[in-house]
Amino acid sequence: MTDSPTSSSRARPITAGIVTALVGYTSSFVVVLTGLRAVGASPEQAASGLLALCLALGLGCILLAWRYRMPITAAWSTPGAALLAATGLVDGGWPAAVGAFLVVAALILLTGLWPQLGRLIARIPPSIAQAMLAGVLLPLCLAPITGIVVNPWGVVPVVLTWLVFARLAPRWAVPLAFVAAAIVVAISLMREGMPVDPTLLVPRVEFTVPTLTWGSLVGIAIPLYIVTMASQNVPGVAIMRSFGYVVPWRPAMLVTGVGTALAAPFGGHAVNLAAISAALAAAPEAEADPERRWVAATSAGGSYLLLAALSAAFAALVLLAPPAVIPAVAGLALFAAFGSAIQQAIDDPGERLPAVVTFLVAASGVALAGISAAFWALIAGLVVRFVMHVGRSSA
Repeated sequence: MTDSPTSSSRARPITAGIVTALVGYTSSFVVVLTGLRAVGASPEQAASGLLALCLALGLGCILLAWRYRMPITAAWSTPGAALLAATGLVDGGWPAAVGAFLVVAALILLTGLWPQLGRLIARIPPSIAQAMLAGVLLPLCLAPITGIVVNPWGVVPVVLTWLVFARLAPRWAVPLAFVAAAIVVAISLMREGMPVDPTLLVPRVEFTVPTLTWGSLVGIAIPLYIVTMASQNVPGVAIMRSFGYVVPWRPAMLVTGVGTALAAPFGGHAVNLAAISAALAAAPEAEADPERRWVAATSAGGSYLLLAALSAAFAALVLLAPPAVIPAVAGLALFAAFGSAIQQAIDDPGERLPAVVTFLVAASGVALAGISAAFWALIAGLVVRFVMHVGRSSA
């Protein structure tokens, strides 16, 4: 009887790590697949990207947590995947997108080796960076609404499930909405008598020879890097600091940069520090003793490695889904990120006008000269901000 509390205490961070991985994966893998498909990946290449990201996340979590005895967790860039979904095809297609992913890896590595680059990114006003993100997310967040019109019998159960659990268990609202979507897909397949090809369930990697075009460099690589830094790495460090952990910046950037570089040729877009899900492993709920919470991060890493084996099955589920169901799940998964981005974009009245311009340009989806709206949104916002602020400091 005396051994039971001790056993429960030892299992607590392991359980927290499993929950961290499950919530992080099921809440956003649909967004990742949507983004990869939008920039030209075939279903097999998108599934390969999901597999490569899971392996990179798992190894990154284990390495950082074990080496520094901190609950440092890695994640894929969910805002970055949303950016890809909004960007769509660029000149050069999927190989050029893969080339852009490698550029992002190089920039993340350079951020770790050359602190001045990190400081340069930090000089981009947060309001403009968040407004760009909000504009990118808006079309995706509308999917649950438009989906109800397109396929009410498929989308309404998903939305209702999300709404109920957003009230009862917010952490599990999106994962359970995905479960509802999976049930909808299963019912649809049974009604149509559609057989499932067993080969779709076998995990495999698809290597892509990368190329690089001006459109992919400016339209994907630069905005993806900025979004990943501003919405994942910097907040991730701040969240860890709120729990008393000082993340080793250079090693963290080197590990995530190498992870991105290794995953990119197989379809992975970006590996970074976890932000929102970081609290699941670093908070006291994971483990009362702060010095033992690193176990939760290693458990999360191991869980991601196991989830990698299921990547093809999850990708197949998305592929077989009826119209509007999966986009609805992706939109629901991004509601919180959209709300946070909007709040930060317009929080400072003095920065509100440049932020609004940035948001509108990004949300327009208009691409000029083969370059995505996200890049032009940044430029427009910075130009408006310069015009509004020039000369004021000397007045």
